[in-house]
Amino acid sequence: MNRYFADLSELPDPEDAQRAFKATDSPCVAVCSTLFDDICRGCGRTAMEVANWVFMSDEEKREVWIRIKAQGYPRRNN
Repeated sequence: MNRYFADLSELPDPEDAQRAFKATDSPCVAVCSTLFDDICRGCGRTAMEVANWVFMSDEEKREVWIRIKAQGYPRRNN
């Protein structure tokens, strides 16, 4: 391979790239408090929502996003 050209064979397909960033991505802002709080002070999710996020459907994630945005989350400075 020519050293002046990048190897584009490992780039994701356009459809996969579009899915890389979407509203159902995690609302985590790395200000976690789910150990002693019912609701995380950073993202506004319950401990169960945080633990099960990767297993939730896109629709379930959207519902959580709607609720936490209405409550003023996610937030970094508490």
